[in-house]
Amino acid sequence: MSRLKTCFAALMITLFLATSSAVAGPIVIKLAHPNVPQHPMGQAFEKFKELLEERSNGEFRVDIFDSSKFGNFDSVVQGLQFNMLQMGSAATPNLAPFSDEFLIFDLPFLFPDYPSADKITDGPIGMNATKALEKSGIVGLGYIEIGFRNLWNNKKAVATLEDAKGLKIRSTPSKAHIATLKSLGMNPTPISWGEVYTALQQKTVDGIDIDLNLAWHNNFPEVNNHVTIVNSLYSPHLVMISKRFLDGLSAKNKELVLKTFDECKLYERKLIRDGEKEVIGKLEAKGVTVTTLTPEERKRWAEASSVVYKKFEDRIGKELIERAKATIAE
Repeated sequence: MSRLKTCFAALMITLFLATSSAVAGPIVIKLAHPNVPQHPMGQAFEKFKELLEERSNGEFRVDIFDSSKFGNFDSVVQGLQFNMLQMGSAATPNLAPFSDEFLIFDLPFLFPDYPSADKITDGPIGMNATKALEKSGIVGLGYIEIGFRNLWNNKKAVATLEDAKGLKIRSTPSKAHIATLKSLGMNPTPISWGEVYTALQQKTVDGIDIDLNLAWHNNFPEVNNHVTIVNSLYSPHLVMISKRFLDGLSAKNKELVLKTFDECKLYERKLIRDGEKEVIGKLEAKGVTVTTLTPEERKRWAEASSVVYKKFEDRIGKELIERAKATIAE
């Protein structure tokens, strides 16, 4: 009888553990980003979901909140802090309140190309900036990207500084972005992202300073028939994870999440960079005028906007700026 009771107890424990496991279900990662699903950023997060769920044999489930459906930047930060959101993406200008080191990405014409940007984002300069988030309960995983900013407008083809003078251009709230547009003779007008298309359509502004992929996937060529390839500002996004969530994972699951993200980070960058070539072809097919600044003209734009470095030198730090320039020159 005693043996029977022991076997029964063992069976009940086994059933309880199995039931508890079933009730607990998968580990859910709620992931928020501000972009549309078809943009390279959206595609990369879908790839992250696919790979993580597959590699974990269903132990993880990733729920994606695209197009700012989780809320604005403040909502994302608060969600990560309290582990109501496990992962999120944000543009670096939004992160400046945590550390002025993020402002290094707001300096115009700092990066001549994508490999130069990678040296900063993946190196000590970019990753050191993310450490300021940790005291708020957030860990920076690494940077994906939006790309280089170019000048769109609905008035005329712009090939020189003189052509750009006086254009009313939508800007972000970033003081460095505003200062850059002013230094180039334009009239920057901050407009919230959700109102940009309407502002362009109603000609509240003449154009926008934005990358090729974002413009294409948000239908801006419908309301801007000229684009100038300037490559003025490089725009990365930091992907963040809740420290509370990350610390609660087993060593095996933590490694799986980090490795899968690293793979998708590179996948996203490739989509952005390959996508730019495709977008230019699509724009020309739609009748959009595509103008590329000559090397000599781009140098003029860089020289004109060099005043921005002096203006923000105290906040960013002259030493950090020089270190970034030296890293890029290596």
